[in-house]
Amino acid sequence: MTADSEIDAGSAIAEPTKAQPLRFSGYEKFIVALLAFLQFSIVLDFMIVSPLGAIIMPDLDIGPQRFGEIVSAYAFSAGASGLLAARFADRYDRKRFLLVFYAGFIVGTALCALAPNYPLLLLARIVTGLFGGVIGSIVLAIATDLFPLQIRGRVMGFVQTAFSASQVLGIAAGLYIASHFNWHVVFLAIVLMAIPVGFIIVIYMMPVSAHLGLEKKESPWRHLANTVSVPRYVMAFATTALLVTGGYMLMPFGSVYTVNNLGIALTDLPTVYLVSGLFTIFSGPLVGRASDAFGKFRTFIFGCALSIVMVLVYTHLGHVSLAAVIAINVLMFVGIFSRMIPSQALMSAIPAVTIRGSFNAVNSSLQQFSGGVASVFAGILVVQEPDGALRNFDWVGYVVVATTLLSLGLMYFIQRTIPDAARKR
Repeated sequence: MTADSEIDAGSAIAEPTKAQPLRFSGYEKFIVALLAFLQFSIVLDFMIVSPLGAIIMPDLDIGPQRFGEIVSAYAFSAGASGLLAARFADRYDRKRFLLVFYAGFIVGTALCALAPNYPLLLLARIVTGLFGGVIGSIVLAIATDLFPLQIRGRVMGFVQTAFSASQVLGIAAGLYIASHFNWHVVFLAIVLMAIPVGFIIVIYMMPVSAHLGLEKKESPWRHLANTVSVPRYVMAFATTALLVTGGYMLMPFGSVYTVNNLGIALTDLPTVYLVSGLFTIFSGPLVGRASDAFGKFRTFIFGCALSIVMVLVYTHLGHVSLAAVIAINVLMFVGIFSRMIPSQALMSAIPAVTIRGSFNAVNSSLQQFSGGVASVFAGILVVQEPDGALRNFDWVGYVVVATTLLSLGLMYFIQRTIPDAARKR
């Protein structure tokens, strides 16, 4: 099998031709919407902890270090689960694999809703991470199996729009609920929202099993070893780990920094997330189209440059207006999307079809481990003053800039390993 044929072999959707426009069928639209919601639910479950930090920390009487441990607990457990899942990710129908982990994710989130103190919340986040951390890799494997590379940027753009939607529909609403009731109700709302989607998957989603007919008969451990021993795979894993460092270092303390350092009232936090999310919710599909039209690596370069500038601005702010905070958040998220979407589209072209599930699981696992280390490191690096302000947050910004530059260098070499025929699709 050639490199080109490995990239799209087993795809359930036919390769578009000149006579076949790059449009989605009704079922394809349903799949994209379903994958976007799955991404929305797991991103929301992780991201909601960050803005709730300004409420959870005083409620549980914990400091930045303990709160960083709550955030990183999800990441570390998700990383461990991803490595274990990688051994079996390509041996089952991806629909069934998804259902098992989505059910566990719902149970873990329900435990978060019931947690009365720091130890039990920490345990609940570990359980949630064990299941939720693998769902993202399954979503990517399904998207890669069902959609060819030339429209994969658009697919990734819509799926990653869940990031913004989690702000507009999730975080803003979550903050409102938490401020009017308590933070436990926020997790309960996620559970009530996720349960019906599980039934939709069972009833309406078709099996995703084309990869099973191409799978080599080998032990799970050998399958995992074959995934982590390929040099270009390792380079891709390292790049993904570096890309998530910024989010895991900045987001856990975003609400505390916004309130105590930038002077934004706690009651205005929902407005910050709502308005900036409304602006950026449209950027995901636009970035996806741009990456398909102008080149995925070029779009990635733009995203890195914008991210570096905005992170340096953000981490050196003093008291500013609400409008300024919203504008800076919008530009930062545009930079994040312009890195995230083209990088995922490029990396989806790297693994062979028989190893996609394993590749994505390991990639997600190392991403989570890296994020966990970043959260712990940020919790140690950042110090909270008696007045609540965070000190050394600018140092976090410098670390993010350094990892962004390193990921840019690695991505240059990664995109050169993708066959020209695949990159032009």
